[in-house]
Amino acid sequence: MKLLTIKNLNINDKEGQAIIKNVDLNIYNQSLNVIIGESGAGKSLTVKAILNHLPTQLHMSFDEFKMQGQNTSGIKQLLGKHIGYISQNYAQSFNEYTRLDKQLIAIYRYHFNVSKDNALKKIKKALTWVNLNDESIINKYSFQLSGGQLERVYIASVLMLEPKLIIADEPVASLDALNGNQVMDLLQHIVLEHGQTLFIITHNLSHVLKYCQYIYVLKEGQIIERGNINHFKYEHLHPYTERLIKYRTQLKRDYYD
Repeated sequence: MKLLTIKNLNINDKEGQAIIKNVDLNIYNQSLNVIIGESGAGKSLTVKAILNHLPTQLHMSFDEFKMQGQNTSGIKQLLGKHIGYISQNYAQSFNEYTRLDKQLIAIYRYHFNVSKDNALKKIKKALTWVNLNDESIINKYSFQLSGGQLERVYIASVLMLEPKLIIADEPVASLDALNGNQVMDLLQHIVLEHGQTLFIITHNLSHVLKYCQYIYVLKEGQIIERGNINHFKYEHLHPYTERLIKYRTQLKRDYYD
């Protein structure tokens, strides 16, 4: 079942030059979906288009944008409660001068009209989903946590709102291999056990082949291949996709993608 569908997505710069061209995307419900491609392919721009957060100098158009089969015009209204976003810059998502519990309560109450106590109950529940069973951890400041702990708190801050779709931009890019694998295990667990839907940008092809169920390959702003994991493991692939998988276990990243 398709949770989100976009047809004929195009993004042009201020001179009218096409950056993203005729992209069709289906994000499948209760699955881990991923988009891969080299730096500069347009992955992050595609996600920013979904979030309606493109730079002002870029223009977006599409023929269809549906969430759960319903036409959606105001995507910003869905952010938080319906669409969650996990940035690769998780360390910058918290104010280091305010305790984490106060920040998380404020986030939750921004979206739901509940008491502080009820908000805190939801937060603590979400912490258990990311294997943080020590509730005292949110009584600390962000700089007092390790990178892996802070990433988990950040993921919990998205999960506590129980969005239908979670979009993650390089969720393990700044973590070491051990913590990166643990976070990917966690994201897979969220899909399998909690019925969430994930759409991930990643350069780590070992993670793609291990965890993901539906894959899109983006090259120079166009989707050149798509399919489920069996297609990418057992069927004849586009030469570009074969090159990515054969020669590069981790694609080069840069600031702009």
